[in-house]
Parts: sequence; C-alpha cells; structure tokens
Amino acid sequence: MQKKTGGEGNRKDVWIAGAGLSAAVVARELAEAGHHVQVFEARDHIAGNCYTERDPETGIILHRYGPHIFHTGDDEVWDYVNRFTTFVPYDHKVWTTVGGRVFPLPISLATINQFYGRAMGPAEARDFLADIAEDIPHPENFEEQALSMIGRDLYEAFFKGYTEKQWGRSPTELPASILKRLPVRFSYEGSYFAHAHQALPRDGYTPMVEAMLDHPSITVHISKALDPANVPDGVHLFWSGPLDAYFDHVHGHLGYRTLDFRHERTSGDFQGCPVMNYGEPDVPYTRITEHKHFAPWESHDSTIITREYSREAGPDDIPYYPIRLTNEKKQLALYVKAAQETQGVTFLGRLATYRYLDMDVCIREALDASRAFLAAEAKGERLPALLVSP
Repeated sequence: MQKKTGGEGNRKDVWIAGAGLSAAVVARELAEAGHHVQVFEARDHIAGNCYTERDPETGIILHRYGPHIFHTGDDEVWDYVNRFTTFVPYDHKVWTTVGGRVFPLPISLATINQFYGRAMGPAEARDFLADIAEDIPHPENFEEQALSMIGRDLYEAFFKGYTEKQWGRSPTELPASILKRLPVRFSYEGSYFAHAHQALPRDGYTPMVEAMLDHPSITVHISKALDPANVPDGVHLFWSGPLDAYFDHVHGHLGYRTLDFRHERTSGDFQGCPVMNYGEPDVPYTRITEHKHFAPWESHDSTIITREYSREAGPDDIPYYPIRLTNEKKQLALYVKAAQETQGVTFLGRLATYRYLDMDVCIREALDASRAFLAAEAKGERLPALLVSP
C-alpha cells in the first residue's frame, strides 16, 4: 500500500489514529493551539487499555484491560491529569501466593523474614542475601540477574514460575533489564511504587479521557479504524496504533504477549487486596485482580474478580507486552528504518514505539510531541516520524 507522505496544505488539520491516553493528550494540546483534530478509534470506546466502566450489576469500577495505577514523579504530568478529573491518593500494594502462603511484593524485609522464618534487621538481611546470592559478575539474562540479586530460593519462589507464565519463555531467554526494574527493599515499606504522586481517578480513567477529548475542535470517530492511505495530503497524522500495522506488516508481525481476562462476580470480599500474584507454574493464571479495592472510598457488598492469563498474541489479539527478543529486534530495526523514511506522520505511544510505557511516560511523551509539532510548524519544518527511539 502506498503511504501518504503529506504536503504543506492546511496545517490546521490533524488526524490521530487511536483514542488512548497518548492520543487524547495530543488531541487536546493541538486543539487548544487552534488545530482541527479528527480522532479515529477502532474499538467501540475511548481510553485504550486504561478504559474503565461501571459494572451494571455491582456498580463497581471495572478495569476492563487489567489494573492501571497512576504514579509519577513528574510534577507537570501530575498537574496536567488533575485538570481533567479528581484523583484520590492511593497506595498500591501487591501480594503473592506461593506454596500455600502469602507474601508481600516487591521483595522487602518482610518478605525475606517471612520466607526464611527469621527476624533479621536491615543490615543482617542485606548480608544474608549477599551470602546466598550467586557470584555472577555480568548477568546476561533474567535468571542470572535474579540469582545474583536474591539467590536461588527467592528467585524460584517468586519469579521463575511467574515469569515463565507471563512471557511464555524460560527466564534464561529474557533480558536482565526486566528484573532490574523491580526493587529489593531492606525495610518494611510495602508500597509497590516509590513515586511522589500515587493516586487513582475517583470515577475511573474513562471520564478523564472523555474530558481531554471534550473540545469543540476535536471530533472523535468510534469503531472506525483509520487506514493511513486515506489521510489527505497536507494533514499531519499522529499514529498511536501498532508500528507494524501502519506498514501493513510488510516485515511480519512484531511479537507481543496478550492477556485473556476471566471475570467473576460474587458476594463479599474475595481476597482482601487489589492484586494477588500466583508464582507457581501449576496455577494457570498469573494474578487475580479484585476491582473494588481500587476504589476504597466506595462501599460494595458484591465484588468482581478477574483472573489474568498470558499468552502469545495472534494477529487479531490486543497487544500488551512487546517481547523485544532477538527476532523482534531485527524486525523492529526494519520498521524503524521505514518510519524514518516516512513523512507527514509521527509515531506516538507504546504500540507505535514498541515499548512498555507507564501512563505518566505516555503523557510526558505526548506533551513533548505536541510541543515539538507546534514548534516545527511555526518554523515551517516537518516533525520527524520518530521522536523517541523504540
């Protein structure tokens, strides 16, 4: 398919593929700057994977595509989202069930003492882990990174089985960088995140995105996928869909893991916490989410739980986690080259840059992209197709 390369034309017209968080921020910023923005969303709703809805049976806010916790250390991003909704402080905690026992995550002093039946202080626990950790000076994969940090017992209990289920691969095939994001704390601090701002929108994420898109210069087309070939000359396109889809998968489908969600409604309180991980390989799901615990300011007699199953994404599945192993990196390089040679389009967001991004990073990059576009327009220049290297 011949892709439109754009032209000078009427720069007041901007089209956006997708109505998720990245797209909504760009749409709002450019609309406020005087552009007419057309947003095209293939799904039957806005807000992408952070879409939330009120369950009609229970009244509970349901995170349809899995839990999304807003956390950031970026004060500008924090101020930005608070323009569009009311956020309520929320301290996220995660637990895991292993061997019929429940432990807190990430690994902390509480986890270590509970697992080993000890009562160590911070310094003693630090020395203890140093003694049981394996001597691997330059870890080359996930397993080696874990063994060099926490030793074999903690690795096999909390990470090996969970990782195999989540990624469908041996941890020896995965990069060490995945584990480097997870802290080991020598304190009893149980918060999952360490950012200054941690909160959830009082009424869910969908009303926030609706407010972002509520502008007279923004038109949203729901259940309408955008074919890049149909973008008129002179109209700049922001593409937040999959990078490979823009190019009709000419170099094959980039690898993703997808998720299947199985919801169940019942009465009472199912597990007493928002998220319970299951690290053992014989438990087929990776975690159970209990949605009402994401809104502790509300009271519900009923409850909704969601079991989450990870598998390889097919062509018709929703992509969640980019795999980014050797084969995918080779494909990605081909798509990056094609993107760099394309004019009149900017690739934006996690799918278009083939990265796993937290919500605050999506917003930051969308704000930066909007400003770069306006600056380039003011100078009569073109915005590069890729502002961030995948």
